[in-house]
Amino acid sequence: MNMKEANELGNQIAELVETHEVIKAYSLLAPILSRRTPFPRSGRIGEIVGRGSMPAANAFLERIAEGQTEGGWVVIGCALGQQLDRDPAGTFARCRGYIIAADVWYGADILGERLPGPALLVDFQPALALLAPWREDGNRWVRRAVGVSVHFWAKRSRGRSELAPQAASLLAFLEPMFTERSIDAVKGVGWGLKTLGKHYPDLMTDWLAEQVARHQGQYRALMLRKAITYLSPEQRQGLGIGGDDLRSYGAGDTLLMY
Repeated sequence: MNMKEANELGNQIAELVETHEVIKAYSLLAPILSRRTPFPRSGRIGEIVGRGSMPAANAFLERIAEGQTEGGWVVIGCALGQQLDRDPAGTFARCRGYIIAADVWYGADILGERLPGPALLVDFQPALALLAPWREDGNRWVRRAVGVSVHFWAKRSRGRSELAPQAASLLAFLEPMFTERSIDAVKGVGWGLKTLGKHYPDLMTDWLAEQVARHQGQYRALMLRKAITYLSPEQRQGLGIGGDDLRSYGAGDTLLMY
């Protein structure tokens, strides 16, 4: 399926969704979700569906979520992105619900990169306020998505100097999560720190030195390893960390390649 075909299929599905023909709409989408469809193409279908009326679209998204497919989370995330300007708080709430429903790392990552991450780019402070409760959420995947969202912002910022104040705000925002214990959440938060460090290494070095000094022995080694990924040897040396800080992961700690 190419992008033109994705547009055509998206429009067909959207027409059925608007007339509440959920079963027929899903029968058209199901073959796409059953195979490895490139994310931009399945995402385009989601965008088209998301532009329609929210009650109808959201009923269809619930049906997609029942299928628990990787591509389904892409469709859902892109559809929610089209609803953000109409219902910011409700869209964030629905996204959180789908992250919990997915109950897997790629669900959190897919949704984090398609709703709260882009929201930070579009309207930084309001999005940050809506994301704030996720830092202490009882679900580890929701907490993981916070870091994924920051990663998305940092990736798109490309280190632009005019965005340095926002980068500093994101580092302050992530401070309560530096001592996160759940390894699934650590990987997401660490990913966000890693990408911030790539594009704003000086800010990361100063912030990380404060965290290491303040939280000695309370943070995961994996969190620190990810955060220093792109720092220079000189910047790392100034952090005052020893080999033990980086060596011990603890039970179940593994690195994911993103």
